[in-house]
Amino acid sequence: MTSTASFPIQIRWADIDQNHHLRHSAYYDFGAIARIQFLANYGLTSSKFTELKTGPILFREEAIFKREIHFEDKITINAVLTKARPDFSRWSIQHSIIKNEDILAAVINVDGAWIDTEIRKLMVPSQFVKEAFSKFPKAPQFEVLD
Repeated sequence: MTSTASFPIQIRWADIDQNHHLRHSAYYDFGAIARIQFLANYGLTSSKFTELKTGPILFREEAIFKREIHFEDKITINAVLTKARPDFSRWSIQHSIIKNEDILAAVINVDGAWIDTEIRKLMVPSQFVKEAFSKFPKAPQFEVLD
């Protein structure tokens, strides 16, 4: 599957820096907002994570800035799963931040896993999480990890 999850983002005045463009840390904030929304769209809501005593955890988060984003720009974040273990215990997601419908402004790459929120240890996710995550859009170059 090569479709993407897509989520519009509203830029706030507080997201703009002294250079009159989007501050660098806002890109990461927008990635997190979109990621949580994408997970919720697949049934992985905050209340479901609480019920399952599970949560996503990031090992790495990287932004590659391509074009400036200004206050008036309209932005959308697309996301695809780029890598995952067969049991989805480890995964990577790539976010593309698109401005004004067709300009790639930034790419955010994250590597993550699941944590048991009670014992604070990494875990293999439940069947519910596996099934939900298996529906997440996959990149054309999606890779199955060992």
